[in-house]
Amino acid sequence: MAVHGPVVKIHPVVLASIVDSYERRNEGASRVIGTLLGTTDKHSVEVTNCFSVPHNESEDEVAVDMEFAKNMYELHKKVSPSEVIVGWYATGYDITEHSVLIHEYYSREAPNPIHLTVDTALQSNKMNIRAYVSSQMGVPGKTVGVMFTPLTVKYIYYDTERIGVELLQRTRESPSRTNGLTTDLAQVAGAAGRVQEMLSTVLTYIEDVLSGKLVADNSVGRYLMDLVNKVPKITAEDFESMLNSNINDLLMVTYLANLAQAQIALNEKLVVL
Repeated sequence: MAVHGPVVKIHPVVLASIVDSYERRNEGASRVIGTLLGTTDKHSVEVTNCFSVPHNESEDEVAVDMEFAKNMYELHKKVSPSEVIVGWYATGYDITEHSVLIHEYYSREAPNPIHLTVDTALQSNKMNIRAYVSSQMGVPGKTVGVMFTPLTVKYIYYDTERIGVELLQRTRESPSRTNGLTTDLAQVAGAAGRVQEMLSTVLTYIEDVLSGKLVADNSVGRYLMDLVNKVPKITAEDFESMLNSNINDLLMVTYLANLAQAQIALNEKLVVL
């Protein structure tokens, strides 16, 4: 159960990178660890990137390549200056004694870092993803311990990430476990179909409320009012003209891309001859 604290927002690319590093781990390694990058504000921590950090772990000790972690972070800052260290991750289900030692290092690199655990072994038949924040506990003047308290985890994505997530979902349903990217026109058609389905759902709800089959919900009404206010005031003719113009631009870009690809292929064959 999560406690009061920042909400941890994780992007799909972070989870994919963690799983990939676990699959590529060294022989004999039980888990992998790494640095989490992102942004923070008063109410949330958004994790947008990560990288794995080499480490050796045994029952008695743990050794982390701190120099590698610092060098990788410096390289990431050159590409994405806005991303800072927000915590670290580890694959596995539980927090170990070594996690406390590693967390101490990241506490020097970031204020109040989060600790993310990803159950890549699927111990509960699913990939549990949990986030924690540490707090000191103990009697003043005596030995001080560390307690990890859970945080709320949410999954968010950019539009470009959503395309990859939807592709992975289609791949899961494919018998061959393979699938290809759809064309631009197919994506436009799919998006238009989804919008039409959502509009049909809204119209059905409104008709049921007006006929007395359903009780009106004020919160739903406010959402519908916000939706109507966001619709631009444009005539049907102007909208059709704008849509056709965008489609023509899309077709032109697709045609030029195919033409350039054909020219490159022809040039490669001429070079071979």
